Amino acid sequence: MRSFENRPDTFVSDEPFYGFYLANTDIDHPGRKEVLNSMETDWDTVAKIITGIPPNEEKVWYQKHMAQHNLPGVDLSWTSLVTNCFLIRDPKEVIISYHKKYEVNRAELLGYPQQVELYRSLTESDCLEPAIVDAKDILMDPKGILEKLCSLLGIPFRNEMLEWPEGPRDTDGVWAKHWYSNVEASTGFKPYEERKDELPYELEEIYEECLVYYDTLHRKRIY
Repeated sequence: MRSFENRPDTFVSDEPFYGFYLANTDIDHPGRKEVLNSMETDWDTVAKIITGIPPNEEKVWYQKHMAQHNLPGVDLSWTSLVTNCFLIRDPKEVIISYHKKYEVNRAELLGYPQQVELYRSLTESDCLEPAIVDAKDILMDPKGILEKLCSLLGIPFRNEMLEWPEGPRDTDGVWAKHWYSNVEASTGFKPYEERKDELPYELEEIYEECLVYYDTLHRKRIY
């Protein structure tokens, strides 16, 4: 998100369906009430907004979405009106990170099943392969992967995508203070380092389930 927002031709939207997600679940994320009071919570209204004219008439509208926000029964037809790109990450790293903030008791909380469901929906209906990038690959070769990604998206790569000023952004969601400390401290892509944390025993079954979904997309990634 920081990488794209540092482009001079791009507007960023941070998790526009987060309000809907919290309003329609009993999930007590940090800052729940503040999030609900800060944004639109109706799915159809949000979908109409994010498929409209880009804010400030920017050439690129980068929208950061979380697959877990796709609750059962939601209308995903809006995804056919945008260019889709999937960011994937080793589920072990995601589970360990998420577990520090909130209880992980099912794979759907992490979005892995929903990512594969959306991927299959896009490829079956539109016969188009969305771009897939792995977080580890980006950290190991930021410029190389981003150049390939931009080429697939039909936009020019810009060197501004590799470095950015530290600190918060006006476009960050109000939840940033709970989740974005590392993002706000960053000024670029840090070299990849394997996490030393051990996966809690009680989360191994969820990890194994998520790993199947992750591997499905990992085989099709840009590298």
